[in-house]
Amino acid sequence: MELTITNLSKTYANGVHALKNVNLKISSGMFGLLGPNGAGKSSLMRTIATLQEPDSGSIQLGDVNVLSQKDALRRTLGYLPQEFGVYPKISAEDLLNHLAVLKGIDISTERKALVASLLHKTNLYNDRKKHLSGYSGGMKQRFGIAQALLSNPTLIIVDEPTAGLDPAERNRFLNLLGELSEDTIVILSTHIVEDVKELCTDMAIINKGEVLMQGHPLKALKDIQGKIWRKRVEKGEAESFSEQLNVISNKLVSGKPTLHVLADTDPGLGFERIEPDLEDVYFSFISKVNPEVSILNS
Repeated sequence: MELTITNLSKTYANGVHALKNVNLKISSGMFGLLGPNGAGKSSLMRTIATLQEPDSGSIQLGDVNVLSQKDALRRTLGYLPQEFGVYPKISAEDLLNHLAVLKGIDISTERKALVASLLHKTNLYNDRKKHLSGYSGGMKQRFGIAQALLSNPTLIIVDEPTAGLDPAERNRFLNLLGELSEDTIVILSTHIVEDVKELCTDMAIINKGEVLMQGHPLKALKDIQGKIWRKRVEKGEAESFSEQLNVISNKLVSGKPTLHVLADTDPGLGFERIEPDLEDVYFSFISKVNPEVSILNS
């Protein structure tokens, strides 16, 4: 199964050009879509999910023309948006059962078995009788995945799913997505580089509506091997270094800036060569278009 996006563009009524000739080919497995807030990630996810029309372009999922066969796409789609609502005074088990009825799963024994299976898969079975208002953020996200799996989807879209989760819930959620991606296309849209680092076999970086790169994370790391240099500087020095060198990130560590520079050869000035990570790949592309997002705090 392959999802092919060709020359997709979208401009909103307020003039924001959210997508600019986006071209992507996404195969089964976990696909990471990285970009800062406002990059166009959610616009792309909503368009793939048939929640909005593009101005131009096409989307093909296997034999399904997504833009002209919306019902066919929706039957095979699992979607967890950045924000989704739940009925607070109903248990997870009852709400999942109700949603299964709406999905057309009419045989009660089949529906009961499916609901139980999904609650086990998302590690919510022991809390199935608890009202959703009593669920933590991570539990609600896992419930969101459970409802997304009701239709046994071949395409799953999750938009900024780990924002606000504590480290344990984040790891649990990402592990769940990793298990699901073995036989399914899972698109993980996020601005958190670490979400993509361990799980994704393919990724793209998007900013200001444009795809800046697509490829395997390890290949992207190989492309900048030996080209990342680091130095810890005083606060007042950071700006002058940025004027002289290709500073891709400026990260405050214990109150002092740590600069990462992209350079083919030793930039001198006391910089040391380091092993790059996926964050360096991300900022090497983002800083070309949007320099201000390279400033981090830690």
